[in-house]
This record gives sequence, C-alpha cells and structure tokens, in this order.
Amino acid sequence: MDKMVIVPWLLGFLVLLAGLSNADSITRQRGRDGRLYFTNRAGAAPAIRGTAPAAGPRSRRARVMPLVYILARQYDIDAQLVRAIIRVESNFKTRAVSRAGAQGLMQLMPATAARYGVTDPFDPKANIEGGIRFLKDLWRRYQGDMRRVLAAYNAGERAVKRYGGIPPYPETQRYVARVLALYNTYGASSRIYRYRTARGRLLFTDTPK
Repeated sequence: MDKMVIVPWLLGFLVLLAGLSNADSITRQRGRDGRLYFTNRAGAAPAIRGTAPAAGPRSRRARVMPLVYILARQYDIDAQLVRAIIRVESNFKTRAVSRAGAQGLMQLMPATAARYGVTDPFDPKANIEGGIRFLKDLWRRYQGDMRRVLAAYNAGERAVKRYGGIPPYPETQRYVARVLALYNTYGASSRIYRYRTARGRLLFTDTPK
C-alpha cells in the first residue's frame, strides 16, 4: 500500500485548520493581488491589513501577477515560470528598457513584439501575452527542455541551434541559472502565512505581506 507523505508546511497548515471551530468551512481562492488564499468566510479575498506599500517591487508584482495567472492559464504555461522570467527580465517594471532595446515586463525585442502582434510593448497585458506566446512556441520547439527554452528566450533560437544548447555567453548562462533558481523557489513554496483582516476575517496565503 502506498504511504501518504505530508510535507512540513502542509502539516503546519493542517494544524492551523484544526484550531478552527467545526462550524468554519475553509475555501481556497486566488485574490486580485495574485496571492493564493485560504479563508474561513465566503466572498472575494480582501486586502490584508498592512499589506504592500503604494510603490516598490512587491506592489508592482501584486499588480502584474493577476494578469500572469489569467494569461498563463489561457496558454497552458506555468504561471510561476512566467513570474520568474518577469522578475529577472524587468523586476516587474512595465516601462523597463534594456541596453539592447528589449521592452516591457517580459523584455520583448521589437522583432519579437512585431512577430506576436504586440503594438504597445509597455501595455502589461499585451507584453505578457506576447512573451507567453513566444515562450509557448519555444516550449514546443524544444519539447519542454527548460534550459534550452530559457536560453533561446534570452539569446535567441539561432544561438541555441549554433551551440546545440545553452550558448557560452556568461549573460545567458547567468540568466538561465537565475530563472531556474527563482522558479524552483516559487514552485516549492514552503510556508503558509496566516492573517486577520480589519473585519476579523481569517486568511491563509502562500506569500508574506
């Protein structure tokens, strides 16, 4: 008989749930800020007291991630992979421009933006959708080989073909390593955070406030 394994964070979460009254029912939902919430009351997940400030990386991420979740689901791409790419490419800055001329959240080169019909690379939805479609095509081309996918996203498909894999460019090698490291972190969240809102609603979420 197979044994059921409960990882430490899940065990802690179950202990928290056990502390609730039997009358409480726990629902799972994704908030407008992109966080995953578990709550003991129905309705849309409200903002948590004392959450992100009006500016900064965390608030930028909170504005961007709902789009990422929607578009990643639409194109059947892992949202956490897209999140890692955006973090490395632009740090969630919608108007980021690189020295090479890449633009927006997913740092689309003008030729790539044109290829996917992105007329305004600084429009968050258009930029993310264009980047995800490019990522999806790379995923198909390299049959899910994530290292080649990321190398091609950064250095181009010709460079990957020329070298038969990740090209010997320090920038590209660092890029692949950074995205993979972040992706592994995002994909293996180890904690569940517990908060109460101003109205006393109990929330559990996969990210700290």
